[in-house]
Amino acid sequence: MSQPEKLRTISYLAPNWFWFYEAIVAYIGRISGVETQLQASKYDPLEDPILLTDQLDLAFICGLPLVRYRQMVANQLQPVVAPVMEAPRYQNRPVYFTDVIVNADSHLSSFADLAGKTLCYNDLGSNSGYNLLRHRLIQDKHPKNFFGQTIQSGFHHRSIRWVIAGLADCAGIDSVVLEQELRDFPDLAKHLRVVESIGPCPMPPLVAAQHLDQLLIQQVQAALVKPDAELQTAMKKVGVKRFAAVDWSDYQAIATFYNTAIQAGYEVIG
Repeated sequence: MSQPEKLRTISYLAPNWFWFYEAIVAYIGRISGVETQLQASKYDPLEDPILLTDQLDLAFICGLPLVRYRQMVANQLQPVVAPVMEAPRYQNRPVYFTDVIVNADSHLSSFADLAGKTLCYNDLGSNSGYNLLRHRLIQDKHPKNFFGQTIQSGFHHRSIRWVIAGLADCAGIDSVVLEQELRDFPDLAKHLRVVESIGPCPMPPLVAAQHLDQLLIQQVQAALVKPDAELQTAMKKVGVKRFAAVDWSDYQAIATFYNTAIQAGYEVIG
């Protein structure tokens, strides 16, 4: 299989790490000698014509649309690596949590207190913002209408601000996104309180399209496991300790959570 002239990379993840994804893609270009291109998708992954027509080479993608896409199109994408965060809560593993946030001035102090309240979520296809909350309801046998109302914000950073503004009572936020948002805007911390952390759950990976040469995919994986000094500098700024090699077995738990929710009639909550 011939070397591609350009590696087309798409990010489907929160924008507050986009500059870091640029650093990763630039590093891949340096080690592979192939021109790289990165863009933020305007689409849900499962509706993106670039993905659906197998035109992307690499992607940063949430675990839930990844496993759902595999159910639609078997083996078109291959997990390559996922970040391992430095903070002790991540236990040197490529995992993250859903941090359930409320307004710091509210009386809400536990998950049980959220019964009948307004939940804000980024989108229905989000693992951290929706799927893990659904899983939490099923775990404790809460009804699917546990939340009094649900509203969609479109983005984690918007959900955070809607909770602060009182437009919603609570939201499930990707812990890595929340930590970065608090680094970028430290004043937000005094307005928020985490009432529960759900997880851990497998970290959103960098994936490669199977139409790429396997030797190139292996080269990218090996290089990211041992980053150069320039990429390590970017990693320190976002609290990434290292990259871990991952494969499909690491994401089976997400598929199980999703399938269990659908089978139990929890496709939509609230």
